[in-house]
Amino acid sequence: MIITMLIVFAVSLVITLIAGRFMIPWLRRMKAGQSIREDGPTWHMGKQGTPTMGGLMFIAAITVTVIAFGIPQMLKGDFSHLLVLAFALLYGAIGFLDDYVKVKKKQNLGLTALQKFLLQLVIAIALILLLRLEGDLTPNVYVPFFNVTFPMWEPLYLGIAAFIIVGCVNAVNITDGIDGLVTGVSLPVTLFYAAAAFLWSLESMGVFAAALLGGLVGFLCYNFHPAKVFMGDTGSLFLGGAVCALAFVADMPLILLPLGIVYVIETMSDILQVLYFKITHGKRIFKMAPIHHHFEMCGWSEKKVFAVFTAVYALFAVISFLGIRWRYFM
Repeated sequence: MIITMLIVFAVSLVITLIAGRFMIPWLRRMKAGQSIREDGPTWHMGKQGTPTMGGLMFIAAITVTVIAFGIPQMLKGDFSHLLVLAFALLYGAIGFLDDYVKVKKKQNLGLTALQKFLLQLVIAIALILLLRLEGDLTPNVYVPFFNVTFPMWEPLYLGIAAFIIVGCVNAVNITDGIDGLVTGVSLPVTLFYAAAAFLWSLESMGVFAAALLGGLVGFLCYNFHPAKVFMGDTGSLFLGGAVCALAFVADMPLILLPLGIVYVIETMSDILQVLYFKITHGKRIFKMAPIHHHFEMCGWSEKKVFAVFTAVYALFAVISFLGIRWRYFM
């Protein structure tokens, strides 16, 4: 299994690198440039016009690789990797539509918040129901670190699970604020899933995790500071969907709390900033939110934010793995 995963990783990496050589110039010709938020850090204005929707390059690589190397699992009747892929693609489609509207209007606002929320909610509910029908998911909640499960009333589980998915996907999207950040912090997350798949001999999950890892490493070669391309909502929503779907396919959604610690902190910093600003009529907790911008305002370079946040994520990925290592050895 490890050999297959290494081959999948390498193929996805190479396809992404090749796709980038053609896609970045094409995005420039299409004038698919990023519009920078006017209320963001002033030095980010220099990134205005950098090609966006670059997530298409690793999405294409992952799709091709997962389908090609997932055939043996499909012949065995295991389609869980295709469910993860389909779920991620649907979220990526929402992101693509959002990016397209932004590029078309030449502004940083695409779909409305309500439009995105409703689309994401429908997809989340559809995934949960499909996983239940396929038998890949139960309403029994697994608690990491304690290695116990407890049953939950299914309608309640459905509601909470949908909330977790929509929240997590948007948290990944919020983290995509500086060069390479969401790509970098997602590498340890993907390694966690690859290691768990290998530990439990979950071949389908292993194929997808390896393909995702290869795609992200390839994309980081273009996305690291100074970024030649941004993944856009196309890539970040696809990535968020993949991270969530893998947790649900493994039937351990609660692992997203420690595993996605930076995603959670980024989102909470944004929520707290807005609430505190409204309550105090103009005061702020952070110099700027999400929190990666706060550290930038404190003088951290984008490379330092990338390195520190990725290191934190690597630590929590290891902690999370220790918390679930006995998942299927109960």
